[in-house]
Order: sequence, then C-alpha cells, then structure tokens
Amino acid sequence: MSAPSSVPAVELTALVRRFGQTTAVDGLSLRLDRGQVLALLGPNGAGKTTTVEICEGFQRRDGGDVRVLGLDPATEHERLRPRIGVMPQGGGAYPGVRAEEMLALVAACAADPIDPAWLIDVLGLSSARRTPYKRLSGGQQQRLSLACALVSRPELVFLDEPTAGMDPQARRLVWELVRALRADGVSVLLTTHVMEEAEELADHVVIIDHGRVVAEGSPSQLTTEEPEAAQLRFRAQAGLDLSQLCTALPADCRLDEPSPGTYLLTGRVDPQVVSAVTTWCAQQGVLAEELHVGRRSLEDVFLELTGKELR
Repeated sequence: MSAPSSVPAVELTALVRRFGQTTAVDGLSLRLDRGQVLALLGPNGAGKTTTVEICEGFQRRDGGDVRVLGLDPATEHERLRPRIGVMPQGGGAYPGVRAEEMLALVAACAADPIDPAWLIDVLGLSSARRTPYKRLSGGQQQRLSLACALVSRPELVFLDEPTAGMDPQARRLVWELVRALRADGVSVLLTTHVMEEAEELADHVVIIDHGRVVAEGSPSQLTTEEPEAAQLRFRAQAGLDLSQLCTALPADCRLDEPSPGTYLLTGRVDPQVVSAVTTWCAQQGVLAEELHVGRRSLEDVFLELTGKELR
C-alpha cells in the first residue's frame, strides 16, 4: 500500500554515517515533498552519494532517522524497492549485456513496466540497442542507466549525477524527462555538479559540505535573499588599477578581476554605482564592454559557501 501523499517522499533527521574515524554524514536533515525535485549539492567528498545510498537502502546509517515514502530503507527495503527508481553514479549495468537486454531484464522485475522499446527510442539509444554496455559511450551508458531507473514507473527516483558525460543535446533531453516526471507527480532527488541543472530543475536545493547542511531553499531564494549581493560584470582592458574606482564605490561593494579583462562588482548595485563604473572607465580611456547587471548565480553561492579550493 502506498503512503498517503501527505507523507514526504524523503525525510532525513539528524542522519549520521561514519567510516572509521571519518564522519561522512554529520547530522544531516532534509525533506523532499511529493511531486517535487530536490537537488543535493556539495563538493566532492561532501557526503552526497553516501546520503543517497542510505536512502536507497544500500548503506546502513550510524545515527538519525530515515523515511523514504514513509518506510525505513534499512528494515523495509523489500517493500520500498519496487516503488523507487535508482540511477547510480557507476551505471549499474553488466558490462557484457546488450543495452536492450539490460533494460528488458529490469522491466521483467516490474509489475507494470513502461515499454522498454519506447524508452530506448525516447532516450536516443535505438542505434545502440544491441551494443554491449561496455562498448557504449559514457553518455549512452548514462542514458541506459536512466532508462533502467524509470522503466518500473517509480513513485520516487534517485538520480546521482544524471547528466555526467552527456553532450548538451542529451543533457537537455534528460532535463525534459525530469520535468515530465515532476508533472506526473513523481518525486526526484538528484545530485549534480552542474549548477545550471539545479537552477533549471529543482524546486528545492540543499547544499552540504563535510556532511552538514550549509544552506537550503529554492534556487531563487538562495540567489536573491541578500539585496546586497547583486552583481555588475563588464569586460575591459586587463590589469586596470581598481583602487580609484574602489574609493568611489559604497563601502559594501567588492570589486575583483576574477579573470584577465573580466571585472566583477558585488554589492548593492543601483544607478549611482553603474554611473560610477562607467565614469571611471571613461576616465581610464577604456570602454566597458558586455556590461551586465544581475543576481548572483547558484554557482556563486555554492563557491562562497564551500570554498574555491579543489577537493
């Protein structure tokens, strides 16, 4: 029996997972409501995949409470498994099996599967249906893995880096499928390193670092909740001395040259600030090109919260 729609698709409370002396997930709490898309973001090693695998029932937890469609994945996995779709990072298919055989095998385990031939066609795998999994391109392997996650008509889908290795056309196709899932009432929890993907698809974003939540909200809330965090970008001659312009700007404005010839001003951007920038450029005898005023991107927020160092 399905859980009532008032029960969250996923609810984690103070989740903890340790590996020896390392705490991979450290008191993490989040909630995914029915028919919504939640994007779980974080740098490498932040605990995203561990969290997802605990929800799927593939890893145990060391503390906290986990409910997926109202069930505990650790003790009620057999009841939960037919109701969820899983797209793991590694693909999850047998290396020697043909694409159409792999999907047919998964479909045979479902009570009311989607027609595998239709899914193969929709995901652009028709020409590779008889190709062994190990000989598929990275993007084709990802699309086959997605087909395996969807073929059983799940109530909830876990997508771990769903568009990794895909070209722009395939990525857009996957985005449209995720939107179609949400429109059909399917809940989706996805992890991704593509910030544009999270902004495009997610109703709710949770950013984690070192196994803890550092920010959450809708993409719009995360990028616009601070009025002082607007941005002005422009291009000009590289290496300009910014000291004079900085003294003409309000104290809460920050001005940087993140890459040669690209200038970024962050703060409260109003007409006076724009005028100060263009006046300064005129005094320097340079033209401010591609001048753009807008909000912070989700990537800007992500880097502010988790740092810019490689993990």
